[in-house]
This record gives sequence, structure tokens and C-alpha cells, in this order.
Amino acid sequence: MIRRIRSLSRGSTYSGALFGFCGALASLPLLPFAALPALAWPSASYMVRVVLTVLVWAVLIGLIGLARPTRRLLIACARRLLKVPLPDPVAVRRPASSPDSGPSPAARAGADRWRTPVWLLLHVALGWMAALACGSLILAGLTILLVPVDGLRAEAGISLFGWTARADGGWASRMVALGFVLLGMAGCAVLTGTLRWLAPRLLGPSSAERLTLAAERETVLAERNRLAHELHDSIGHTLTAATIQAAVAGEVLSADPAAARAAMRSIEESTRAALEDLDYVLGALREETAGTAPTRTLADLPGLLDRLRHAGGEVEPELSGELAQVQGTLSRAAYRILQEGLTNALRHGTGGPIKVRVAAAPDGLELSVVNRTGARTGSRTFPTSGHGLPGLTERVRLLHGEIEVGPAGPEHWRLAVRLPVRLSA
Repeated sequence: MIRRIRSLSRGSTYSGALFGFCGALASLPLLPFAALPALAWPSASYMVRVVLTVLVWAVLIGLIGLARPTRRLLIACARRLLKVPLPDPVAVRRPASSPDSGPSPAARAGADRWRTPVWLLLHVALGWMAALACGSLILAGLTILLVPVDGLRAEAGISLFGWTARADGGWASRMVALGFVLLGMAGCAVLTGTLRWLAPRLLGPSSAERLTLAAERETVLAERNRLAHELHDSIGHTLTAATIQAAVAGEVLSADPAAARAAMRSIEESTRAALEDLDYVLGALREETAGTAPTRTLADLPGLLDRLRHAGGEVEPELSGELAQVQGTLSRAAYRILQEGLTNALRHGTGGPIKVRVAAAPDGLELSVVNRTGARTGSRTFPTSGHGLPGLTERVRLLHGEIEVGPAGPEHWRLAVRLPVRLSA
């Protein structure tokens, strides 16, 4: 109850009522056209012509509501004046579907187009009723309260159901006038509340639009997850390698300046490549026009192994098969998998050779990274996000591959992945 009384003092209540009144006023230009059939039928009774005019008027208002710009304008005004969060209408695309897949989103969108004409008719009807009722009550109350001329004061008043209130200057008439004003204000609040209740149901997203919005959100989330995997693989590997290389450079700076310079050059090269990845990912996340996505494939594997050696790692690669014949998507995924495996070997390995195996066969691509495990003898530790292996598992699953991660004997850890090769027809 208190909340309803407080609503009478809020500006949003009267901006919503103004929205309703504007709907009524906007329908006035259609009234002369609606009266044409009644004027062309002079022999009909007065009541028949009134009903005919109202019906034609309603039809014209409904036809205006079928126009797409009308709905966009109504949504924008409802957001501004009713303070209702309504999304902009979206274009519903007709996907390719089988005949038995049920009604398409475009068909559902056509079936939902009646909601805007219904909203417009209710908007106009409620606006007219509220304008007449609230306007009469507020005008009468203000007249009784504010008429200053004694000659007019005796004539001013309002009659309702045989009962008359006169502007005689007494406290009773003033209380009645104040009641009229409050009733008019309450009518504005009721109009605003009704329009706010109707707006999400008639101007909000239709079932087809909700499906389209859900599909768009799913596409955006999938792309963001893919970019997150790319960023994790690239930046995580680069920072791990750069940290090790910087530590190596610091240790050998005095004893072997040439080795320190080589480590610093490797840091520069790896961070430059990571910056390309970062610029691309940030541009995509900001919805800017990003450049060409960095495409690193198995052809770039020698450079990755060289950077690992500069970081102080001992690598024993075993490459077999026609790696250049591996398709682009599969080759890029294989590079990222090996990058993540080598990053984990740098982070968690305890020295010794890191064995990298890549075998390309006609029916599949086999990848493995094996490193020594055990208690660390150095002081370097690397924080982990915990997203590496789950990201790898998801990447392999999307490619319909198989992944095995776990101990390989008492002193080694093994990451093994097998990806199927899709043969061209």
C-alpha cells in the first residue's frame, strides 16, 4: 500500500502516463479516414455509424501496428518513458530444415506479428480512457481549488451521479477537490502500471526472436571460448618460456654473454608472436575489425621446439609422415595441443629430455609429449590456472579424437592424443 502511494510522487509514473496519452493522440489523424464509410452510409442509424467508425478506426490502428518500424518506435518509447528493459527486435533468419522439423523461426515470427497490433489497440484504448477520466478528475479538482473569482466560484463545480460539489470555498469542497486530484493521479499510476505489465508480453521478444537471440549468444560464447583457448595456449606458453629464458639469461650473463644474448633474442621473438595473438583476440572480444588470425600449424613446430631449447629445455623430436599434407584445421589444432603439452612439460617437468612424437598416417594423426616428473630441484615455480587440460580435452573432443593424460612409469608423465583424419572424397 505504501509503495503504491509512493508511486504517485515518482516522475516515471507520469512519464508512463504521458506515453499512454500520446498513443491516444497519435490515433487522431486516423479518425477522419475511419469516418468515411459511415459518411458514405447516411441512411444508417446514428449508433450503427458510430460503431462502424470505431471498428474501421480499430482496423486502421491494427494495420499501422503491422509495420516493422512501428514496433521499433514503440519499443524505443517504452524503454524511454515506461522504463521497461526491452531488447531491439532481431531479424529472424529461416534456417535450412527438413519438412518434418516443425514450424521454422520465420514462420513463428509471422505468427507473432499480431502482438504489435494488439498492443497498439490496447495502448490507444487505455490512453483514451485514462485521458478522459484522469483529465476530468484533475481538471475539476483544480478548478474547485484554484478558481479565484467570487462570481465564477459560485458556478464552478462538478456533478457525479446526481451529487454536486461546488467551489464555495469551504473545507469540505476543498477536501473533495483534493480527492479528485488524487484519484486522477492514481489513474495515471494505474495506466502506467498496466502498460508496464503489457509491454514485455506484447513488445518483448517473440518466441522466434528468443530462439534467434539464444542462437546468437551461443555462437558468441563458442567464439569467446575458442579465443580463450587460443589465448591460454599462446600466452601461457610464451610467458612460461620467457620466464625460464630470462632466468637462464640472468644466470649466464657474466659467464657466457653470448648465451644470454641468445636467450634475450628468443624472448623477443616469442613475445612478438604472442603480441600478434593478443592483438587478434582483444580485437575480436571488443567486436572491432580484427586483422587476420595468426595461423600457426605443424609447419611452425620447428620454431616452437627452437624456442623451447632456448628456454633451457632438452627436446627429442620424432616426426614421421607427411605433416605438410595435414589439413589446416587439424594442423592448427595439433600445433596448439603440442604447445600446451610442451608448456606443461616446462612448468612441471624436472629436467631431462622432453620427447615429442608426431606421426601422420592416412587415417589419423598421433601426438605425444613425454617428460620426466618428480621433486623439483630448482626454485622456479609457475602458477597454473587449471584450464589447460580441460581445454585440451574439449578441443580433442570437438575433433572426435582421443586423449590420454597420466603417468608413464614411475618417473615420467605422458600426454597422448590421436586425431582422426577426414579423408576427402
